[in-house]
Amino acid sequence: MNLSQALEFIHATSWQGSRLGLERIEELMELLGNPQKRLKFIHVAGTNGKGSVCAMLSEILTRAGYTTGLYTSPHLFRINERMKVNGTDISDEELTDLARQVKPLVDGMSDQPTEFERITAMALLYFQQKNCDVVVLEVGLGGRLDSTNVIDAPDVAVITHIALEHTDVLGDTLAKIAGEKAGIIKPGAEVVLSGQTEEVEAVVRRVCGQQGCTLRTTDSAAQTLLAHDLDGQTFDYRDRKDLRLRLIGNYQYQNAAVALDTVDVLRERRGYSIPESAVREGLLAVTWPGRFEILQKNPLVLVDGAHNPDGVRELAGGLEAYLPGRKLTMLMGVMADKDYDDMILTVAPFAKEFIAVTPESERALSSEALCARIAELTGLPARSGGDVKSGMAMAMDGKGPEDIVCAFGSLYQVGEVRAFFGRTD
Repeated sequence: MNLSQALEFIHATSWQGSRLGLERIEELMELLGNPQKRLKFIHVAGTNGKGSVCAMLSEILTRAGYTTGLYTSPHLFRINERMKVNGTDISDEELTDLARQVKPLVDGMSDQPTEFERITAMALLYFQQKNCDVVVLEVGLGGRLDSTNVIDAPDVAVITHIALEHTDVLGDTLAKIAGEKAGIIKPGAEVVLSGQTEEVEAVVRRVCGQQGCTLRTTDSAAQTLLAHDLDGQTFDYRDRKDLRLRLIGNYQYQNAAVALDTVDVLRERRGYSIPESAVREGLLAVTWPGRFEILQKNPLVLVDGAHNPDGVRELAGGLEAYLPGRKLTMLMGVMADKDYDDMILTVAPFAKEFIAVTPESERALSSEALCARIAELTGLPARSGGDVKSGMAMAMDGKGPEDIVCAFGSLYQVGEVRAFFGRTD
């Protein structure tokens, strides 16, 4: 088997889309000898902030001397990005070897695993083969029925900010969605929750009580933003002072609070040895592409993966904090199943014009349809840019040092936007 054949195997059932349920992944992991049972996990669910929190924890744990696996989704350029050990992507050769091991077992299953289930099984096998001390595992969709929930109780179950998303699958209220996310809480796990609405917190507290788990909730009152600019931000949290984070955006120092509380729980309740130097150096070193990321400064271009109303409100907060009073060219592409009206109206006060694009996904809304809706809702200048590359060229045409371009609306277009500027790291 070569890499092309390995990718063909992984993507063979992509047409099925998401199929929640644990039956297929449990069967596949059983066939593989349940490698996940020989690993320790930090399991991270939530609507927004999961990836950033995972990246922070992975960086901190790696610097503390632990062989750390990191599983995230989706990828921006290559599927290899989804599986890392100590910050390094899985190699093509290792990915191919995993597919070679897993394919015969999948071929024998009557109910074929989905694309995400195949990738998840391969990742769990990979982390076991690499003898990882701990794996930071990001939930794909929901929690209770997500294929990552094939694991036993994690050392810590982390739940980041929850908002309305995938309501047709997860439920149409915050309480219902919180119930699905809280499905990663199992007896024996410690739980860390990003402080948020009482409706969400009540659900998580109830599940913790049912499962006999201890809950720690982040405290916004214990957090102070000291300084911020386009190169990073400095903040205090609880007893820690003058923490420095290169990631910018208001939500990132709030995500850092989740990571810091998780570190303290690992130390206090799980016996992890994590020097304070590893915490500070890890936060300073962490990068997470496509989250309020500056791609160039002259003219200023930033890209943000905000792809739902809650995420776009965070983006708007960042624009207000970092670029007050400035008017931007907004390059926007969305999935057709998102509440894009809300997203448009949220950023309209910051826009002088819109360029609508079509991200590379079967679920994408066409640039023509999005452009028409932007014009109808805002009355601002709006042009259809076609695909992301063409739209980005249109957005950059004639821009000078004082101009600002912001690309947002879908994680599926982040990779293409970054590639436009030669950023494939």
